[in-house]
Amino acid sequence: MIKKILVSQPKPSSEKSPYYDIATDLGVELVFRPFFKVEGLSAKEFRQQKVNLLDYTAVVFTSRHAVDNYFNLAKEMRITIPEDMKYFCVIETIALYIQKYVQYRKRKVFFGNTGKIDSLIPTMVKHKAEKYLVPQSSVHTDSLTKLLDTNKLKHKECVMYRTVSNGLTDEEVKNFDYDMLVFFSPTGVKALKENIPDFKQGDIKIAAFGPATAKEVEAQGLKLDLQAPSQEYPSMTGALRAFLEKQKKNK
Repeated sequence: MIKKILVSQPKPSSEKSPYYDIATDLGVELVFRPFFKVEGLSAKEFRQQKVNLLDYTAVVFTSRHAVDNYFNLAKEMRITIPEDMKYFCVIETIALYIQKYVQYRKRKVFFGNTGKIDSLIPTMVKHKAEKYLVPQSSVHTDSLTKLLDTNKLKHKECVMYRTVSNGLTDEEVKNFDYDMLVFFSPTGVKALKENIPDFKQGDIKIAAFGPATAKEVEAQGLKLDLQAPSQEYPSMTGALRAFLEKQKKNK
């Protein structure tokens, strides 16, 4: 029976987070403990890429980290982002997150419905005249670049943030007694093995968000029990709730 779940993300800032509803409704303990943390590049580091934010008419956001670091860098470099800048987000939750920095207007904010860049491409193609800037992590593949090239879109990728280790303490390793682990990036999966080299999965369930994370779980010789997003469950919280309800029903 799943009672204690490690979610490898920072603790939600809002009390209205679906995670808290899951904990209350299904009687599970959720521990939020990222295995790595994200650091934004400084303006000096970013300038070395010779990318001018104002050369682009649209931005593609694949994560909240990308949103935060795009606007933080603009502020640090004293760049005023034009009001007519368009924003293309892989999922609605990221589109809504933009409200933290700019006024949300439907005519300039677009989003996909699966959490994958593929679902956003048809909308981007409809705006073929735009010059797209794609903020990325220092750890990324070239799959997104190839996809945009295939669809003949004008684009430029740039690194705006990086991941650094946020290792477990000896005490945390000693008391690692979770029934389920939830990962959101390949880096987090790798960090598990780095922190606990002799980790044995046993009966521990593993969930992964995104195809790259799922692939890394299997590459590390671990069994994947739950993957999101899917057509039915675009969010990890939705998929996790359904998984736990099914487990509870089968017991």
